[in-house]
Order: sequence, then structure tokens, then C-alpha cells
Amino acid sequence: MSHAKTSFVCLPCRAAYKQRYPRLGDPARVCPRCAGSLIHVGSAFAAPRRRDVAAWRALSVLLNAGVRFHKSCCDGPGFRPRTPREVRERLTHARRSGESFRRALTRPDVP
Repeated sequence: MSHAKTSFVCLPCRAAYKQRYPRLGDPARVCPRCAGSLIHVGSAFAAPRRRDVAAWRALSVLLNAGVRFHKSCCDGPGFRPRTPREVRERLTHARRSGESFRRALTRPDVP
């Protein structure tokens, strides 16, 4: 039986890779294209197309804020913004309300 896999992302290359789950003591994952470090994004991640620069820019903001795409019980990771416009709206709301960026970015609707 094969082991479950999860997604890792290289932001400079705009590439995603499925690899086995990391274990304690495993060395850092390295991108096969640029030899940079990979970011563990979770098993419920769906990568945008490589040429969709706007989607990768939005993803970069999410990952730098600490948002990941791990499966929860039955409904997946929940809402994640896919466009820079959605990201801007949520960051503006976070600045005005004092809410954390991480929480604001995962909010489905902006009040």
C-alpha cells in the first residue's frame, strides 16, 4: 500500500509537487527546478496554472500569512481567495477592523 501524499509549492518557479508527508527529522524539501526550499501547503491544495501570475500572487500572500490547505473533517480547507482583488478586499478589512490577516484571508464574505 502506498503512502499518502501532500502538496509542496515553490513560489519562484510557480510549481507544485506531491510528495509524502514530512516526518520529524526529515531534511527540508528542495525544488527540483531551482533548488530553493519548498513550502508545505497541505493535501487539499489545488495549484493554479503556471501562467496564471495573478493567482500565484494571491497564493503567495496567503502562504506568507500562514494560511494552508489542510483537509478538515468533511468539507475541505474552507474558503481561500483566488484573485488579487479578493486578497486586497480582505486585507483592507483586516486593517480597518484589527482582525488578523490570517483570519481575514479565510473569511468567505467581507462585511
